[in-house]
Amino acid sequence: MAIEILEGLFYFERGYLSGNHFACRAAEPVLIDTAYASEISRTLGSLETLGIAWRRTRLILSTHAHCDHVGANRAVQEASGCDVALHRVGKGFLDAGDRWSPWWDFYGQEAAAFDCTRGLEDGEEVAVGPHRFRVLHTPGHSADAIVLHEPRAGVLLSSDTLWERDIPVVTEAVEGEGALEALLCSLERLASLHVSVVFPGHGPPFADFGGALERARARVRSYLADRSRLGEDLLKRILVYTLLMKGPFPEEALWRHLLATPWFPDTVDRYFPGAGEEKYREALEALRRRGAVRVEGGRLSAAVRP
Repeated sequence: MAIEILEGLFYFERGYLSGNHFACRAAEPVLIDTAYASEISRTLGSLETLGIAWRRTRLILSTHAHCDHVGANRAVQEASGCDVALHRVGKGFLDAGDRWSPWWDFYGQEAAAFDCTRGLEDGEEVAVGPHRFRVLHTPGHSADAIVLHEPRAGVLLSSDTLWERDIPVVTEAVEGEGALEALLCSLERLASLHVSVVFPGHGPPFADFGGALERARARVRSYLADRSRLGEDLLKRILVYTLLMKGPFPEEALWRHLLATPWFPDTVDRYFPGAGEEKYREALEALRRRGAVRVEGGRLSAAVRP
């Protein structure tokens, strides 16, 4: 689904695996995020359907370097020779060939490196066609996370910093033990903005900016009060992502796969020492009851829209 949110600027809502993304239709288009790598054909096809000549892209603005937001960056850059901009922290990851800090290797994600040609600074303005967005650095979910704010219309492209009724995964193993506090500070910073409508990195747009902020802050505070809740949340989310990226799996094969990853042993040791298999079974059962995971023919798969 594509919505024209400002003159010539379109929003594309995607499923659970890919982040939502944006494109400014112009002689030299500007893209904001490019979804997940395995869905490149769908991403580029959606642009072509709107007459957006992505092979002539001038600039890709990436809200952070996670795989579900930069998946088509290299393909578009190779075809167009465009610039790609990240917050300077993310540019540092790419310049150093660091696949850990953007989570690619920690979570075993599909991601192709690209040339980040521009480092964005907090507070600077970027042109997206006739529109000017202010860059705000919002670490917590990711050290290089930004949101983009257009103050005249009150449009906030919140990426993974603010969702309507949830918060994103917080990975203390990569982001550090101050990640929750950083996310809370980022949310507090957004509260002063004039916002009429929010276009998040996942899920549909929403107008209840204040309500979403309060729900997000309350969730972060609950995790600060009891970090085991953060661990349980992380287990469930990444189990679903693993099934979307790698599945389906026979149940015991999934267990063996998880033990061989960096993220699963770290998560259970960090939040549930000595209870890894028990927590895995609990998380899987909770996901089955919720309908997020299904079992067919002895194989586990994600039941959410990719």
